[in-house]
Amino acid sequence: MIVHYSTLIFPCDENSLNMTPMQGVLKGVRVLDMTRILAGPFATMIFGDMGADVIKIESPQGGDDTRFWGPPFIGTESVYFMSVNRNKRSVAINMKQPQGLEILHRLVKKSDIFVENFLPGKLDAMGMGYKELKKLNKGLVYCSISGFGPDGPLADRAGYDVIASSMGGLVNITGPQNGDPCKVGVAVTDITTGLLAHGAILAALRQRELTGVGDKIDCDLLSSQVAMLTHVAANYLNSNIEASRLGTAHPNIVPYQAFKTKDGLFLTIGGGNNKQFKVLCNVIGCQSLGENPKFLNNEDRLANREELIAALSEKLEEKTRVEWLNLLEGSGIPYGPINNMKETFSNPQVLHNNMIMEMEHPGINQTIRVPGTPVKYSNKESNNNSNPPPMLGQHTREVLKELADCNDADIDRLVNEKVVLE
Repeated sequence: MIVHYSTLIFPCDENSLNMTPMQGVLKGVRVLDMTRILAGPFATMIFGDMGADVIKIESPQGGDDTRFWGPPFIGTESVYFMSVNRNKRSVAINMKQPQGLEILHRLVKKSDIFVENFLPGKLDAMGMGYKELKKLNKGLVYCSISGFGPDGPLADRAGYDVIASSMGGLVNITGPQNGDPCKVGVAVTDITTGLLAHGAILAALRQRELTGVGDKIDCDLLSSQVAMLTHVAANYLNSNIEASRLGTAHPNIVPYQAFKTKDGLFLTIGGGNNKQFKVLCNVIGCQSLGENPKFLNNEDRLANREELIAALSEKLEEKTRVEWLNLLEGSGIPYGPINNMKETFSNPQVLHNNMIMEMEHPGINQTIRVPGTPVKYSNKESNNNSNPPPMLGQHTREVLKELADCNDADIDRLVNEKVVLE
């Protein structure tokens, strides 16, 4: 039996939203978001960017932890929080109170997606596990994000990016060749897990379109990180080659790394194949390297990595970074400067791609700027949702009236009894 998608979602009333009406490819899909910190909020933010109605459920006692992760703050709002919580509505509910739990159950009945990142088993004990919610809404797609998985010897541990990236091998292969292990500059394990969760949820929505039944999805940081090892893992699993720190260098391709230039700035250059390597040698005036039998093939260059990199490094320190950039322009080989934040956000391609999003934040009467949406659609109506991150409990009243069958008197009582915060 094929069930049409439109019969399985619960479109929201745009006129009731205290925000710019949402547009996009997921307009009409509702997400109940019980995540905090980074992996979960990043995933649900993508749904908001795509037009879904994302309702962020927060504790009245402070809400998402990242609301306090600063400085920097803009007014009373944490910049960290604002970076991953645009296009959402905040509802503050005390789910430990029976009335709060009842309200959440009402919201579940009118939602398509439920995302949470509590410790495994915690929501089950509180009446918000998948088995319970499936009874309320058989079409619900329920996604749990955890540190190490829903079961197993480490399931009860709290999960954090740097811990999972340490245990999953990433930290050990990151950093200078003869230096200490390093974390990546952003929480890539969290972010990757959020991306994987987002894709899995979309796949489950597609499956629900065909069957009318939702699903339970489990994503965890450790598994995401292990999967991210890709060719580095395959080198070990198939050839027993233990990975090591190589700075910016590549374990399988030479040259493919950063080089210091005359002015102390850095340039990353890749010679991904033999042709590119010869082009590089010609451009920088080292034709003899391109003809040297030691470096003719990538296998040879790997075997003689130190000698080749020393020669290239010496040559590349003869000119400034901008001089090399001008010479490399149009060469067809991969290259680019190592930019700081100022250089990144003044890069003409970054600006052309609209990767700076500006939003007027009414709670602090100020314009905020965050990284823009990296995915663009040819249908212009599918792009450009830019509602600012919500204040804690900002949308409690409107959502309870719209979706939980509450009137103003009901909500006033719930506020007085500290069940909800607005």
